[in-house]
Amino acid sequence: MAIAKRDEGKKVNSNINVTPMVDVMLVLLIIFMVITPMLNNKVNVDLPIAVQTEVMENANKEDSVMVAVTRDGKIFLGADVIQVDAMGSTIASKLEKNPEKKVYMRADNRAIYGKVMDAIDGIRAAGVSDLGLLTEKKDDGK
Repeated sequence: MAIAKRDEGKKVNSNINVTPMVDVMLVLLIIFMVITPMLNNKVNVDLPIAVQTEVMENANKEDSVMVAVTRDGKIFLGADVIQVDAMGSTIASKLEKNPEKKVYMRADNRAIYGKVMDAIDGIRAAGVSDLGLLTEKKDDGK
């Protein structure tokens, strides 16, 4: 009688299956691609539409100084509500490290004009001479 010998050790597959990991990574990549543009604008405003626009790429940077005026008249510096009288000194302290940095303003399409002008006056009180007003570009339908 002979002994039956099985060679199952030679059939073991030692390759790693990376397909599930790639699927998960692609789903995470898509989620981050959708959410990232929403994180830049901490205050949601409906920007006015302009025909002739200039691309301001520095406005999307993390360290840019962003002032927003909402529809109900609140003024934000970054994500924090700020009073107009304190705006000049706060912006001046943010710009003292880099005086060439530009200040950008996002005003809601239906914001009260007087509040927008108050915010501009507060920015000017900080000694800012170059202010970028952000708008949406009018879609030509092409």
